[in-house]
Amino acid sequence: MLLAAIMLVPLALGLSYAFRDIELLNPFSGGFVGLEHFRAAWDDANFWNALRNTVMWTTVSVLLQFVFGLILALLRNTPFPGRGLVQALVFLPWAVPTFLSGLNWAWLLNPVVGPFPHWLFGLGLMSAPENILSDPKRALCGPIIAIVWWGIPFFAITLLAALQIDPARHLRGGGDRRSRQREALLLDHLAVPCAGHRHHIAVARRLGCEWAELIVVMTNGGPADSTQIVASYIFTQAFQRLDFGYASAIAAILLALLLAYACVVISLRQMLNKAMWRHGETRHTSAARNLLGLPLRGGRGLCRRRALPALLAVEGFGDAE
Repeated sequence: MLLAAIMLVPLALGLSYAFRDIELLNPFSGGFVGLEHFRAAWDDANFWNALRNTVMWTTVSVLLQFVFGLILALLRNTPFPGRGLVQALVFLPWAVPTFLSGLNWAWLLNPVVGPFPHWLFGLGLMSAPENILSDPKRALCGPIIAIVWWGIPFFAITLLAALQIDPARHLRGGGDRRSRQREALLLDHLAVPCAGHRHHIAVARRLGCEWAELIVVMTNGGPADSTQIVASYIFTQAFQRLDFGYASAIAAILLALLLAYACVVISLRQMLNKAMWRHGETRHTSAARNLLGLPLRGGRGLCRRRALPALLAVEGFGDAE
């Protein structure tokens, strides 16, 4: 009850601000304005620019984190001398607060104190050692580089955990053959797909207000709002322009987008699970029926309807029916 109050009361209060005129510098504000803030957001070019930047920021950063995280997971999964030291160094960025990470990368990309612009100029990738954070066309690359560097360890850890799940090893372990096959079947259907849920969560967090401080520290949304994302735009409206009503309306729009994304992901995963069941039915139907003592009759849908629930019940996760 206390947890629900802590979560729901601020949410309801914030949503109520979206329909009111809350400006700290205006002593006469506070009245009900209805959908005025939402109509203003629809006509706000800066909001649409922030939304486009958010999509670009999320897509590119998550894709790069997944690729480099997979490479590191494959390397980490292969034994080699000094693997423990390499693992500690690779996972070190995750221990750095995002605020400090953004500050460090802002310095590294500054040609006055940082080496990166001079290295890029020496490689012929830049015409002059300039600060890319001051170029509206390339400024978003700076925060993307910083968040990719910071977030690679998360993807590497989750992908490494998925790579190290080996259902076949349970067939080589102790216990009777029936119990080992039951454990392998459980891992085949549950353990590996669970790794993908964390990556959907990473996308949702990136779309939401996570790591907005990185943008604020590195560029503060500039130059010319070229690095402004929705989360940092909310911060700008609320704590710089002190317009909490409009900021709450944008936050409500962002919440609706996150809910829509969650619904799409859940629907796609349900469709994928059904397809996986159909694809693996021929391979697992006989094994599941033999392991779980199910009758051989009952049609093609019997294994899908009863095999996994019964298996979960055997493993102690719930009832079979």
